[in-house]
Amino acid sequence: MRILIAGGGQTSALVASRLIHEGNEVLIVEQESDRCRELEGMLDAKIVQGNAASIATLRKAGIAQADMLIALTSVDQVNLLFCLIASVESQAKVRVARLRTHEVEHWRTLCRQANIPIDLIIHPETDITDRILRVIHIPGVSDILDFAEGRVKLFGMTIDDAHWLAHRRIDEIDEGRSIRKGLIAMIFRDQQAIIPHGGEVLLPGDHIYFMSRTEDLDSAFGFMGLATRQKLDRVFILGGKQLGIELAQRLEEKGVDVKLFERDPERCELISRILKKSIVIHADGTEESTLAEENIQGVGAFLALTGDDEDNIMASLMARTLGARKVVTLINRLNYLPMVQRLGITTTVSPRLAAVDRILRFVRKGRVISVTSFREQEAESIELIAASRSRVVGKMLKNVHLPHECIIGAIVRPGGEVIVPRGEDIVEAGDRIICFALETSVPLLESAFLSESGS
Repeated sequence: MRILIAGGGQTSALVASRLIHEGNEVLIVEQESDRCRELEGMLDAKIVQGNAASIATLRKAGIAQADMLIALTSVDQVNLLFCLIASVESQAKVRVARLRTHEVEHWRTLCRQANIPIDLIIHPETDITDRILRVIHIPGVSDILDFAEGRVKLFGMTIDDAHWLAHRRIDEIDEGRSIRKGLIAMIFRDQQAIIPHGGEVLLPGDHIYFMSRTEDLDSAFGFMGLATRQKLDRVFILGGKQLGIELAQRLEEKGVDVKLFERDPERCELISRILKKSIVIHADGTEESTLAEENIQGVGAFLALTGDDEDNIMASLMARTLGARKVVTLINRLNYLPMVQRLGITTTVSPRLAAVDRILRFVRKGRVISVTSFREQEAESIELIAASRSRVVGKMLKNVHLPHECIIGAIVRPGGEVIVPRGEDIVEAGDRIICFALETSVPLLESAFLSESGS
């Protein structure tokens, strides 16, 4: 597939790297000459210097021959104009655009009414807001992801020294405590991503992901030693950008008392006119004295959402020390994620990974329903439909030779039955399969379930 990407920022580089790895031809249009040289040094892609809203530049980049177009510049207007030009200049089958404006729903409607063909408009802030709200009231849980239209849940947590799972083999846990309704799907240990099998030993500091049926989620929390959901009364938000405002609005609707900290006085004035009940504080929310004065002790959640990763990390560590029950940290630089995890900050969100996840499903085969990347794209969860003639259909899982770096987390029958599989279970044609794999094994995994060759 020939894919043209508008914009050469870090999100574009992440997307391009994955697409190239999967055998696609990638071209990137980037305006800044220094960034063009950086991209040429890091990617096996054609880099075209120029404005992504210029017809001449896009023709030079081969827009007419592109099979897929992705607009990821930092300017919404350029992304929209890129897609408008493409509607005339290109016969590409798929068009994707990222927008950052809070008016994204209006733009979706307008694009439909104007017949501007955009298959997907990505708004990372909305995806991140939803992700935070799913876990904000559950201490100890880093994130909760939905699969199979909500029938299956995946949640993350960290094993500490005192946890009953520390130093235990996974097969011993299964035999001794019966986790037949769920399984440990992934382990992140320092810089290493692990797809676990029976002999794997869990160690203190491991960040693990556990999959269960939705109806078993609360019992899975109890089995894993996690606290039940707590009533959320107060939340502190650091940073008054769009994400912080959107979260404050959503929390207001739930009756939560919100304090939002912003350094810019003009921004504070604007936010105070937008929010109805939240208290907007013109102060540096990274200062210990400020947080203590505002009574952070016992606050239900502290959300560090500024555009500065270092500020977010330091403020999160301070908030946890001062008594916040839950801490959520926005991280833009993905190489920070392993370090942040080692510091004990387990709940992180990344607008870049949110964008990458949404895009990847569009370049995979049509039977791939969803893709979620973890940490620096070291591992993925993939939700797909088993093809009728794939080599795994009709066989017991113990007789299917998948790559060692893969695991099947759940099977959902067309009728809705959810199976947490063991070796004797059989994949049937049309089953929805939820898999976990290291990034290097994803193509082999997809080939096993999606290939119609029957071989």
